[in-house]
Amino acid sequence: MSLQSSHSTHRSGHQLGRFGLLALGALGVVFGDIGTSPLYTINEIFFGHGNLAASVADIYGGISLVIWGLTTVVLVKYVLLVLRADNEGQGGVFALYGLIKAKGRLGIRIITWVLLLAAGFLFGDGLITPAISVLSAVEGLKVATPTFEHLVVPITIVILTILFAFQHKGTAKVGSVFGPIVTLWFIVIAILGARQIIFHPAILNAFNPWWGASFLGRIGFKPALYVLGFVMLAFTGGEALYADLGHFGIKPIRVSWFFVVYPALLLIYLGQGAYLISGAPIVNGNVFYSLVPTVWLYPVIALATMATVIASQALISGAFSLAKQGIALNFFPRLKVIFTHASHQGQIYVPLINWSLYVGCVIMVLVFRSSTALASAYGLAESGVMLATSLGMLIVAKQRWHWSAFSTWLLFGFLAMVDMVFLFSNSLKFFEGGFIPLTFGVGLFIIMTTWQWGRRKTAEAFSRLERMTVKQLLALKKAAPMVDRTMIIMDPKSALVASDRVTAVMQFFWERYQVLPKHIIFLTVAVSPHPYSHGEHGERYDIVKFKCAPGQGSVTSLMVNFGFMEEQNVEAILQEIERNRAIPTSDNHRDWIIELGVERLIATDKTSFIRRLRLGLFHFLRQNSQPAHYYYGLGNDVRLAMEVLPVKVD
Repeated sequence: MSLQSSHSTHRSGHQLGRFGLLALGALGVVFGDIGTSPLYTINEIFFGHGNLAASVADIYGGISLVIWGLTTVVLVKYVLLVLRADNEGQGGVFALYGLIKAKGRLGIRIITWVLLLAAGFLFGDGLITPAISVLSAVEGLKVATPTFEHLVVPITIVILTILFAFQHKGTAKVGSVFGPIVTLWFIVIAILGARQIIFHPAILNAFNPWWGASFLGRIGFKPALYVLGFVMLAFTGGEALYADLGHFGIKPIRVSWFFVVYPALLLIYLGQGAYLISGAPIVNGNVFYSLVPTVWLYPVIALATMATVIASQALISGAFSLAKQGIALNFFPRLKVIFTHASHQGQIYVPLINWSLYVGCVIMVLVFRSSTALASAYGLAESGVMLATSLGMLIVAKQRWHWSAFSTWLLFGFLAMVDMVFLFSNSLKFFEGGFIPLTFGVGLFIIMTTWQWGRRKTAEAFSRLERMTVKQLLALKKAAPMVDRTMIIMDPKSALVASDRVTAVMQFFWERYQVLPKHIIFLTVAVSPHPYSHGEHGERYDIVKFKCAPGQGSVTSLMVNFGFMEEQNVEAILQEIERNRAIPTSDNHRDWIIELGVERLIATDKTSFIRRLRLGLFHFLRQNSQPAHYYYGLGNDVRLAMEVLPVKVD
């Protein structure tokens, strides 16, 4: 073998190994939620709120609905289509928002608002997913022996407490075991299902969709809606496939789905149907644990608990990432974000999100006390997210993929109709607990839109203040007293030409002190709707230098570019610029001064009552938001100075 072919073989082997690790990791993170749905889905259809006295035909019909729901919503919609809508390799609600963000047409603007509402629903869903997943796993103890029945809720709360308490340590150390554990889980449920199918192969009739349609028609309109609401429990983790696209890539996710997840889910759901056909006893209304052989029961309970903890971990980590993206896109206040891994920016910890979810999960467990009761609150928010994704894909398919209007509406219009059916069916759960995640999601939507509104109003108010132009500033520098300092002034809108006006902070500084620093840098931080950004010319930063007379220092406009997935450490960029001598500055960056404007918003006599309420909420969010300089990493080695600027908001 030649040296070249040896290197080629080694490289291909390395790539194959990396691909295998990604596919294994996807099993642990992406499919944990949907993979643990068999713990409670069939229970709810036949023994929960559905409480159907199921005939053989009804069993065929219920299992058929689950199979074809998984196939249509997860396989066709998400795996084959939505995963293609990557935003520079990233997925999720905010990535989709970035793809369709546009001004002008009303329809597109409405869909962008729908996506923001969906982001709120995802957080609302985060209150229930860990609770119902862990609770359904621990409920296996009731099947093992009635002695443990009173311990199910306390054990669930202990597990959730440990899970949330260790979030600040990050997932790097435990992430390597996620994939193997969930892989083992899929192998076990596949074996459990296949074992029952062998005993009762007639369940394979469920592959015929006619059984599902006739089942819905036979039980009546309202019971059919309830059944569809519980059928959706089988694919409530579908959105995670898209949300985690950036972590693993489209091919590893697809390979994991087609070769492991989808076959295992088909086998376990068919197996549960076969067990129901057999007429064997259902212990405590729990189909899944009833088909587990007694000798396997405790090991399977332990494995199910680990799998549900992993599924919950994936959702919590996803909530952290979603919050960070929302902060970067200016939809959230600047919450405290802690990076838990030195080389992986995606591994973060957001304390406020973590403990808010923890309190919500514990309340869910204490109030509902069983997975059957929790199922009543589950699915409504998720179905709203799925519908929002389908509506967003209508725009992506037409504008990005250049599909014809007929093809776009035929496919995604049909998928949107399917999502609407599930949303309508889940709406029956509103007064049974579905209002909880929905209210939480709407509250977050109000927070996001209010924060964006407040920042926009602040910028508009600033723009009305008296400000000199760059040309006037250059003229002042010729005659004004000068100190040998470098001043960096945060500017919401960068000046590009001499006729542009400088930020109001510069005007206030001059009027107050009647002196100018030798070097003035107007700093603008730009965050794009794309995951990664490197500026107009492929650089991290863009520089515009304005000419000054000899000996009068410099005036520079600096725009630092970030994508919404990136850490926004501006001071590190400034120090890099100093090392590269890209901008004239003082010799020692410790002598620099960063001048910040802190606005104080004031309502006027013209401000309406609703606007005053909204302004009050914005004030509250401001008080609980990290200052911009802290969030951008400014002030670690460079001095800070602040100007309080009163601005009026109508």
